[in-house]
Amino acid sequence: MKQLPALARVFAYVSVLTVGGGMAAFPELKTLTVDVHKWLTLQQLIHLYSVGQMAPGPKMMMVVPIGEWVAGLAGAVVVLLAFFGPTAVLTLIVGRVWNRLAQWRWTTSIQKGLAPVSIGLLLAGSLTVAKGAVTDWITAAVALGALVILLLRSVSPAILVLGGAVVGALVFFPK
Repeated sequence: MKQLPALARVFAYVSVLTVGGGMAAFPELKTLTVDVHKWLTLQQLIHLYSVGQMAPGPKMMMVVPIGEWVAGLAGAVVVLLAFFGPTAVLTLIVGRVWNRLAQWRWTTSIQKGLAPVSIGLLLAGSLTVAKGAVTDWITAAVALGALVILLLRSVSPAILVLGGAVVGALVFFPK
């Protein structure tokens, strides 16, 4: 129970970093959950993120099991509310203000400035996951294969995650 305030602070903060999607917040999520609070290992966090990519609904629902891991059902509820609450309220407020300022001459400039920030945050998140997931030539080959498939074909990421799981089971299964 003493972890609940820390869970609320961490996930409320991380929620506002999700500009461009959940991957944008991944580096800070890793720093806070793995390095600072030591609630998870990097491999556990990557595992949760990967499974979250296959689950229906918002991909960042993967944060809820972190709360459950740390503080049981109460932790899961706190993380759910802390992660989705602030961004829901912020989106509502910004959406209403943005509609009122639609003719404002700065709107285009703001949008053009936020786009590269989103891309930078997504790249940082991707590199953070890659550092923890690509550990040898086999995992590098799987990552490269997934990248090539995504660049050449329109494939659901869930299929690639399942494919990676099959490769992992075949190659890394204890004998």
